[in-house]
Amino acid sequence: MKQSLQLKIGQQLTMTPQLQQAIKLLQLSTLDLQQEIQQALDSNPMLDSGDEQDSEPDEKADDNQKPENTLETSNSAEKTVEETEGPAADSEWQENIPEDLPVDTQWDDVYQSSAPSTPASSGSDSGEYDLDSRNSITESLQDHLFWQLNLTRFSDTDRIIGIALIDTIDDNGRLTQTPEELHSSLAVENTEIEYDEVIAVLHRIQQFDPPGVAAVDLRECLTIQLNQLSPETPWLKEAKNIVDKHIALLGNRDYAQLMRRTKLKEHDLKDVLTLIQTLNPNPGENIAADTTEYIVPDVYVNKIKDRWMVELNPDIAPKLKINSGYASLVKRGDNSDDNNFLRENLQEARWFLKSLQSRNETLMKVATKIVEHQRGFLEYGEEAMKPLVLHDIAEAVEMHESTISRVTTKKYMHTPRGIFELKYFFSSHVSTDSGGECSSTAIRALIKKLVAAESPKKPLSDSKITVLLGEQGIQVARRTIAKYRESLMIPPSNERKRLV
Repeated sequence: MKQSLQLKIGQQLTMTPQLQQAIKLLQLSTLDLQQEIQQALDSNPMLDSGDEQDSEPDEKADDNQKPENTLETSNSAEKTVEETEGPAADSEWQENIPEDLPVDTQWDDVYQSSAPSTPASSGSDSGEYDLDSRNSITESLQDHLFWQLNLTRFSDTDRIIGIALIDTIDDNGRLTQTPEELHSSLAVENTEIEYDEVIAVLHRIQQFDPPGVAAVDLRECLTIQLNQLSPETPWLKEAKNIVDKHIALLGNRDYAQLMRRTKLKEHDLKDVLTLIQTLNPNPGENIAADTTEYIVPDVYVNKIKDRWMVELNPDIAPKLKINSGYASLVKRGDNSDDNNFLRENLQEARWFLKSLQSRNETLMKVATKIVEHQRGFLEYGEEAMKPLVLHDIAEAVEMHESTISRVTTKKYMHTPRGIFELKYFFSSHVSTDSGGECSSTAIRALIKKLVAAESPKKPLSDSKITVLLGEQGIQVARRTIAKYRESLMIPPSNERKRLV
């Protein structure tokens, strides 16, 4: 084959550093964007926060407006501080310290504290406290059980067994190993430990708080809680019988079979089930509370004079600008290292500001188009949600679908109906008998509405929900109804059955 040289003309998209930075800022969440801005402020001297610069003239203006007697008052205050904290005051304070002190003397009784008193340290009378510091450390279930273990009299061997048992308890309060498996693992290290000792320590731990902890299964968990109730509790004996012998029927909501097996009437069975429903199947959930995560909305939507107005949240990012002092130091034609450093940082600062502006403009365009398309949702709720895909918004704003996907990820919109992620407004569609389309979000809302209005004694099955939606002109398969119902965390019809 003969080799030859050929020239070809073509176009190719190159990911420049500016484009990479713009894409990176576009897909960042609000908190990540604030960290990125703070990192840019710390690393680039050409960037400056507009809030700090705006505050300086205000302080100067306040100083110029002070009357003459204000200056005299401040001078007199300084004199007072000097008089109380000067060398004379120190010498007088040192002379008051006796040579012989009692044995139980505290440090604060003799020496002055250098830290000033704050409202937080003065006690609870001030009414001020640090919410973050109080909620920064949460006690786990194991810590709560270890604390009770240390308060209980145990021998050294029993304490080893207790520690091993608590280590096998999960966050729900259940044992992840059976007593036989735990005894086998402990016997490898200590052959003197017997199985009866493991059972005895387990029974002691099962009396700890919260009630029902350290159970092997649901039956044992509920039985432990029933045994801790007062013997005079109504229907206690019947509840123990159902939990011990007929818990499978209780889980399947087979109330007819339960009444036959227990020989209870319907109203009596209802009272027994009311007692059982007061028990907690997962006792460990209430010990360690989940950390609350707060959402800062990126966009605000409000209705003003019958028009839906969209505006960006001004508090999500500080106002940035070029530092004019450092920018004036850049000299043309100077190729020194210092001047090149300033020139490069100035260019990076301009790119960063341009990328931020592009991010805000794109976010504003996308949010405005979403509000225009989902105006029915803002007016009437989820049942009026229209089908929407990324391609629809991409065509409206003349951008690529990947860009729309980046903009709508981890971005939140504050509406009169709550705070929603921008992804929430996108959903697939289902055809209707009239030739229109219905959003999957609207179908979920209809399913939720039908289940809320159903009869507790005879809940709606997935097939029945399919028929009811078909009567409204919405053709949905039964398996699709089951998928939507599971996404809404709604149990099947046999598990929704109740005694009324």
